[in-house]
Amino acid sequence: MDAKFWHDRWQEGRLGFHEGKVNRMLEAHIGALKLAPGQRMFLPLCGKAVDIPWLLSQGYQVAGAELSEIAVHDLFSEMGVTPEVTDTERHRRYAAEGVDIFVGDIFELSASVVGQVDAVYDRAALVALPGETRTEYAAHLAEITRCAPQLLVTFEYDQNVMEGPPFSITQDEVECCHGARFAIKVLAEAVVPGGLKGIVPAREKAMLLQPL
Repeated sequence: MDAKFWHDRWQEGRLGFHEGKVNRMLEAHIGALKLAPGQRMFLPLCGKAVDIPWLLSQGYQVAGAELSEIAVHDLFSEMGVTPEVTDTERHRRYAAEGVDIFVGDIFELSASVVGQVDAVYDRAALVALPGETRTEYAAHLAEITRCAPQLLVTFEYDQNVMEGPPFSITQDEVECCHGARFAIKVLAEAVVPGGLKGIVPAREKAMLLQPL
């Protein structure tokens, strides 16, 4: 699954992966991260998530990484905010009060460019990546966020019924990707109402990852 796949999805408006509302697991379990107002949360592969303005409204700062510039344009447009746009060495940075979004390949993003990260919220990244990429992603994410604690949201379902993305991520897969760096605790799991994309029964799971 390459960059063209995601660019095409945004270009064509095929946004089945865009939740369009604040994620229920984020609302219910952000407190597990024990963040203070003003602390900064990093969202990998953030798209135009409604979670971003919600986090800002709760008093947090937000940084994000997104491949599609269309998604980032839409995000700021829907927030009614005009960002300042500057270029780093490998990314384009869209910034406004409390929020910085870096457009480009997350694998080319560095800790020095991202800056301070107090926690990570991953609802859309691990579940979006094919199996052969996940361990590399997990290592890179830990590097650029300096092993900040994570709130991770995943899905589990029968992939014989539907192919990803979002992919089904088992507990064992999370351990394989993150277990060397984090202690992993399941906070909650619940049935996805109506099934995933209305196609397959699925469960959504929230996990807290604390650095070892």
